[in-house]
Amino acid sequence: MIKSGLKLILNIYMSFVHLHNHSHYSLLDGLSRPEEMILSAKEQGSPAIALTDHGVMYGSVEFYKAGKKHGVKPIIGCEMYICEDRFKKDATQKKSNHLLLLAKNQIGYQNLMQLVTQAHLDGFYYKPRIDHALLAKYSEGLIATSGCLIGEIPRALLNNDLELAQKKLGIYLDIFGREDFYLEVQDHPKITDQGILNRNIFDLAANAGLNVVATNDCHYTKPEDRDAHDILVSIQTGKTIYDDDRMIYTSNHAIRTPDDMLRAFADRPDAIKNTLAIAEKCNLEIPLGLNLLPHFPTPNKMPAAEYLRELCIKGLEQRYTEKQKKGAYERLEYELKIISQMGFDDYFLIVWDFINYARQNGIVVGPGRGSAAGSIIAYTLGITALDPLQYGLLFERFLNPERISMPDIDIDFADHRRDEIIQYVKQKYGELNVAQVVTFGTMAAKSAVRDVGRAMGYPYSEVDLIAKKMPQPVLGKHAPLQESVVNFPELKLEYETNKRAKALLDNAMKLEGTIRHAGTHACAVIIAEKELTTYTPLQFASGKDGTMVTQYSMKPLEEIGLLKMDFLGLRNLTILENALVIIKERHDVDIDLTKIPMDDEKAFTLLSEGKTTGVFQLESGGMKRYLKELKPTQLEDIIAMNALYRPGPMDYIPDYIRGKHKSETVKYMHPSFEGILKETYGVCVYQEQLLEIAKVFAGFSLGEADILRKAVGKKDPQLLAEQRQKFVDSAMKQGQEEAFAKQIFIDVIEPFAGYGFNKSHAACYAMISYQTAYLKAHYPTEFMAALLTSDQGNTDRVVIDLMECDVMGVKVLPPNVNESNVN
Repeated sequence: MIKSGLKLILNIYMSFVHLHNHSHYSLLDGLSRPEEMILSAKEQGSPAIALTDHGVMYGSVEFYKAGKKHGVKPIIGCEMYICEDRFKKDATQKKSNHLLLLAKNQIGYQNLMQLVTQAHLDGFYYKPRIDHALLAKYSEGLIATSGCLIGEIPRALLNNDLELAQKKLGIYLDIFGREDFYLEVQDHPKITDQGILNRNIFDLAANAGLNVVATNDCHYTKPEDRDAHDILVSIQTGKTIYDDDRMIYTSNHAIRTPDDMLRAFADRPDAIKNTLAIAEKCNLEIPLGLNLLPHFPTPNKMPAAEYLRELCIKGLEQRYTEKQKKGAYERLEYELKIISQMGFDDYFLIVWDFINYARQNGIVVGPGRGSAAGSIIAYTLGITALDPLQYGLLFERFLNPERISMPDIDIDFADHRRDEIIQYVKQKYGELNVAQVVTFGTMAAKSAVRDVGRAMGYPYSEVDLIAKKMPQPVLGKHAPLQESVVNFPELKLEYETNKRAKALLDNAMKLEGTIRHAGTHACAVIIAEKELTTYTPLQFASGKDGTMVTQYSMKPLEEIGLLKMDFLGLRNLTILENALVIIKERHDVDIDLTKIPMDDEKAFTLLSEGKTTGVFQLESGGMKRYLKELKPTQLEDIIAMNALYRPGPMDYIPDYIRGKHKSETVKYMHPSFEGILKETYGVCVYQEQLLEIAKVFAGFSLGEADILRKAVGKKDPQLLAEQRQKFVDSAMKQGQEEAFAKQIFIDVIEPFAGYGFNKSHAACYAMISYQTAYLKAHYPTEFMAALLTSDQGNTDRVVIDLMECDVMGVKVLPPNVNESNVN
């Protein structure tokens, strides 16, 4: 790779850099994946390649990382839409012009993100548009080219309006100067206007003394992808490939080889040489792996670590008895030390603050979610509602001291009030510092087959027949088509014997995984110290609610180092909130769900009798049957059932039930396992138990044990072999026999890592199960009223609820405006 500041000492007859290219982030217009483009450039011997999607920068980080990985300089750019006045939005403004921009450096990258953001937030009218005034404001660090046939200068030249072309040229030269503005030419012989334009561009360049640069406006990677790309564009426009009036790329828009481009511009080698000159100017480094946590505004500018300690001690004093405090303080000091060393004090304060706001405003907050309940800091701050010491929840499962990574605390709120929390966070940290996150929907195997079939003009019945021969998804995931046509006999036969089916499936394989649309992540919210346009472009989400989203998706944002929070709306919390309101109105009783007795006889009787319709996560027929057999008597039983009632571990439910009622049947593979597995009657249920086994049996630290858990879960043969050897070696140092250590790894560690459940998460959700059971047992009428209110839009659910009311002896009356409470 050519390093920054060094000249590209390359024979112009050997190399060329593609500067105008579209990936599949130019939605349903580009076919190439970012890494594919980088690999194509590498294969062709090009030192660099640019990404210039239409009006967006969705793929920039992915493209940048791929370039760095493969030793090809990644140039980040965008093909912008430009108009006279971005604020003017009427019928005269439907057509906008194209302009190619490339970032030379960090300043250019920052300005490009600003331009793309403003194009979406201010200038969107059919397309995200900028104008010359905005371009002038954010032009530093950018290189511009005149663009394709529908650039401002090309359009004027094709309309024989030389005066307008020169006027537009003057505007761009004022903005970019002669060094950073290039007139663009392309080689597309099948497009008549392109040849005319090229001659005019060369004349204009000669008269003005300007540089010309050759591009190819690439929309797919290889020439043989042309037909698949034609189908992709037909999917976008709702046409078939047989419609004469469809949008079609008639020329070669592949990533052509340097030799091919050199031949095309043999009489103008300067247009080729200038691609290398531009690549030499572009030396952007995108900072990744930063810690971009916002600073929490503490009282009197107290250090965050000090304020966090103060809040935790206050919470600890309220939650623990004198007898419990010694152990609680030891755990708290241990966690605070690690949190401070990792630099995450502000993180906990940020989460504490918005949860505190929710509670003060009567918004029901879940008891926790995921592994965060393993932290005593989270418990003492009131972020979670379960005592990690009482329930044996591990901090290391939440935050591994031996591998620094951003904490991840996901929060459940009553679903109808989630937006209030997001609004509060925006007010606190700034409207432009907080945004939701974009997601991308891709063409899965079956949808690719159906989309391609439509675009190829196949009858619905024929496409449907092929689609129905495809394998069903496993756990929501479709097998790739390339595997399915080999591994699934029905589809394989169709593929090998039916030419039409083969043509459809071959094209579908090329489109499978291509991005089809952009959406909004269901729960992720980014909070930043600075305005988000410092790190990512922004846009409005689809729809008219004005929700602002990042253009970078979750993974790139985390790679940059931004703080991501998951604000989840949980319907069952809304049911609890509504039930509490009704109870207050009817009985004048205030119930604090965090303070209800955890050994309530009525609640456990209801659970033991399987009367759990409407009870969170416990209402399926199978679960009701197991609850009747188990007859739970403590929250730990509900935690275990939550963890076990899934494909895989479900087979161990009978062992768990037998162990509860017949303790003499419980057996342990090793004496050291008893203290770990006693609570689950010898059945290994939780990931936390796996960590403890690795610690006690093999002498691992809990941090090492968590690395083991993740490694085994990935099922990577090399990683698995390394961890197996490490486990056996460590166990032998603890005095274990080698053969027995290997047996433990094969029989316990390896299979369990695939199905073991996070106890912290199971415990939090078991708490919601218990809370709903408690309200149903003590306030059946009020609970069922809240449940019916929640289910009112689902007729099937309403019927189930009404039947349950009948069984419970709760009379359901028709609606009455004088009696019913709205919502």
